[in-house]
Amino acid sequence: MNETRQEYLKRINFVLDFIENNLDTDLSLEYLSKKANYSPFHFHRVFLAVVNERLNEFIIRKRIERIASIILVTPNIQLKDVIYRYGFNSDSSFSRAFKKYYGVSPTKFRSKGKTILSKIGIEPFSSEKYICSIDNNKQWMKMNAQITIKEIPELKLASISHIGEFDEIGNMFQKLMEWGYQKGVLHTSNFKAITLYHDNPNVTETPKVRFSTCVTIKEDLSPEEEIRQITLEKGIYIVGHFEIKAEEISKAWKNMCIWVIENGYEFRDGDFFEMYHNDHTSHPEQKFIVDICIPIEKTENVRLNKVEDIALSDNQSQNKQSAEVLDYHSLIGFMKEMRSFFSKEYETYFKLGNVYQGSPDYSYFSLTTEELKKQKLKFVIVLSHKNLNFSICLSGQNKSIRKKYWRLFKDSDWDKYHLAASIDSSLSIMDHIIIKEPNFNNKKGLIKNIEQETMKFIKELNDILLF
Repeated sequence: MNETRQEYLKRINFVLDFIENNLDTDLSLEYLSKKANYSPFHFHRVFLAVVNERLNEFIIRKRIERIASIILVTPNIQLKDVIYRYGFNSDSSFSRAFKKYYGVSPTKFRSKGKTILSKIGIEPFSSEKYICSIDNNKQWMKMNAQITIKEIPELKLASISHIGEFDEIGNMFQKLMEWGYQKGVLHTSNFKAITLYHDNPNVTETPKVRFSTCVTIKEDLSPEEEIRQITLEKGIYIVGHFEIKAEEISKAWKNMCIWVIENGYEFRDGDFFEMYHNDHTSHPEQKFIVDICIPIEKTENVRLNKVEDIALSDNQSQNKQSAEVLDYHSLIGFMKEMRSFFSKEYETYFKLGNVYQGSPDYSYFSLTTEELKKQKLKFVIVLSHKNLNFSICLSGQNKSIRKKYWRLFKDSDWDKYHLAASIDSSLSIMDHIIIKEPNFNNKKGLIKNIEQETMKFIKELNDILLF
């Protein structure tokens, strides 16, 4: 067991003992975090990672268990006396909590409590139980995460803040993008779409959680209505790269915190945030391609990794010169027009994804057939907004699929098109620039040229893939 893990377990076990010995006192997050010598910001994350239970849930459960044990030992005791002593405000709120946990009312528990407890098989927390769960964490992270340590530079962000449910995030990002392009302030050469968490959803009730959706800007701005500037300070971060469904994001955050603890790193007071690399609605499995970023202290064991930004293709990120020929909305409009053409002309052959428009650097849409869908593969037509060229690539539904077919091509002697240098830094398996200098003044001719080159690429790849 490394020293850092020992220290985390030591502090958490101290707090657990304190809670159990003081269930009839005020046990606030601020108070208990001081007992553990952590900031409240970090304490709840460490607690959840180690105990596998939210702090407030743990306290309520231990109080209910304490009252249940009192009922069993002293069946004639007045419940009101006990309920208020252990922090419940009313009989009804206690009864609901009790029934939710034991499945019966407190009154019924008086007579059947021993039988119920034997069925539940309550187990106390132990360090051994936590350590045994580490193998599951390692396996899940191995299957789903690529982890690096890097220094993230200062980022100027335009943001919209919100308190409550997360279903407004999409609209908030869309509003920021439209505002940014209208004002011309988006940092197009280093664009990032980010969600900053001012509260932890694992601790704060969802209706009270405050978060900010953000996009990078190239200059300072003055607040305009609900849009304001946030500056993300330069710092060292553990960055976990995931391709997961929405319901797995909470699990990814928890496992990332465990990973930090297990590998001997120290949490730093700073911004915990998510950085997005796709529009999940256009993903075949509705998955998010997202970086989870956790600030850590720069200690002796921190070794920075040089990590390239995730891009659709290695080729597409080589030329960094920005072309201001067409604005973002014109390029997106053309992509939608081209998608409509393919949808109409190849209605019975292709299933098309939506046009991705979450980045100023590129837009794309996918095409797949029934045969390729069975192999979890797809073709993607990409427009680089920066280089103003069109390319097509072969991609897969997830990283394991992409890696499987990338290795097949790498081990073969078929080299007609460019093979990605590494799947770790590319969403493309194989790609090809189909139009280097598009003429947007002749849209019909341009779409026809893209169609011809696209179908040629798809036919040649299909001959290989479906052989």
